Amino acid sequence: MTTASAPTAPAAAAPAASRSAGRRYRHALWLLTVRDLRVRYSTSALGYFWSILDPLVMSAIYWFVFTQVFHRGKVGEEPYIVFLLSALLPWMWFTGAVSDSTRAFIKETKLIRSTTIPRSIWVARVNASKGIEFLLSLPVLAVFAIATGAQVHWELALYPLAIVLQCGLVYGLGLIVAPLVVFFRDLERAVKLVLRFLFYASPIIYSTQALPDRLHDLAAFNPLSGIFGIYRSAFFPSQLDWFEVAVSVVVTVLVIGIGTVVFRRSEHRVLKEL
Repeated sequence: MTTASAPTAPAAAAPAASRSAGRRYRHALWLLTVRDLRVRYSTSALGYFWSILDPLVMSAIYWFVFTQVFHRGKVGEEPYIVFLLSALLPWMWFTGAVSDSTRAFIKETKLIRSTTIPRSIWVARVNASKGIEFLLSLPVLAVFAIATGAQVHWELALYPLAIVLQCGLVYGLGLIVAPLVVFFRDLERAVKLVLRFLFYASPIIYSTQALPDRLHDLAAFNPLSGIFGIYRSAFFPSQLDWFEVAVSVVVTVLVIGIGTVVFRRSEHRVLKEL
């Protein structure tokens, strides 16, 4: 009669080593994220308010243009300021993180060369810091919702889904642009141009329902459409389109997959180039 052999020491130690590496990665990510936020806020008099001042100013401009100057028709829903902010605040996270990811390696060359932590952490910390700024800006949305009498619906419970999707999308894009900018410096300016175009190609100042049918179908393949729709559905349930959400999920998974491949294949070349 044979007895089952006990697991070998290397096999038993592997999960423990993996957990230990995961803890170190999360700890390093947290330290770098806090460092970014402290540096950003400690050198300014207004500190935290800078993270909400930009979207507030933009919202005020678009609110004035589309409600006081032009008749915007069915571009959005009332209260329009809440309609704007519910997409503009996550947009600031998206554009800020993608733009900063183009400098993720170039800006921290000395640290990247002198540390052995996984290089993907330099992309993750950009995403994390911008994501925290987004979370800190949500009270502003709540204040305007209360002030304008906007009703809150059960779709508010879907916010974590939108945050996870956006976090994955931004991280995947960061894995693509961060290493490529090291080889093609002009890509940094190209990304800014694309982001400028994407602002108007995304449902921020309008809803996808306001578009003609042929453009509506095309807009659904913009992953931001489904994500912003989830954010808006907390106050405007009609903005939730599950087809757009499904497209966002598929595109996000593809972007993460492509980003992982691009990053792994270029990581060693990036270290030599820096």
